[in-house]
Amino acid sequence: MKNTGHCLCGRITFEIEGKLAPIELCHCSQCRRAQGTAFAANIPVTASRFHLLTGEESLSRFESSPGKERVFCQSCGSPIFSRRNSFPDVLRVRAGLLDGPLDAPLAGHAFTDSKADWWQITDDLPQFPGKRNEP
Repeated sequence: MKNTGHCLCGRITFEIEGKLAPIELCHCSQCRRAQGTAFAANIPVTASRFHLLTGEESLSRFESSPGKERVFCQSCGSPIFSRRNSFPDVLRVRAGLLDGPLDAPLAGHAFTDSKADWWQITDDLPQFPGKRNEP
């Protein structure tokens, strides 16, 4: 099984081998700012299962906090994935980049203590005031 995805401009394309992990919704202030939305929808992926097909030269990196790297397309600005130094083999790929349909359930909401005050969580998914279980 392979899932494919790409950034907004299409310069960066990738595939993920194997079954997708559940989608994690992160409401922390950094994810909100990086996405420009109420939360980020992330899929944890083992780095060895993520294969960049095109666009390596278009990738830019930004250390948003010590030990946290965000990787995005320098042409269109699409966030591609993030990675923590403490878990170097896990990429958090942005679910919105994947070509659908996706066979990945929603896991829950992280950092709900810092969610946007204009967004209401109305589902029955688990909510975590801080980090969800790592990685």
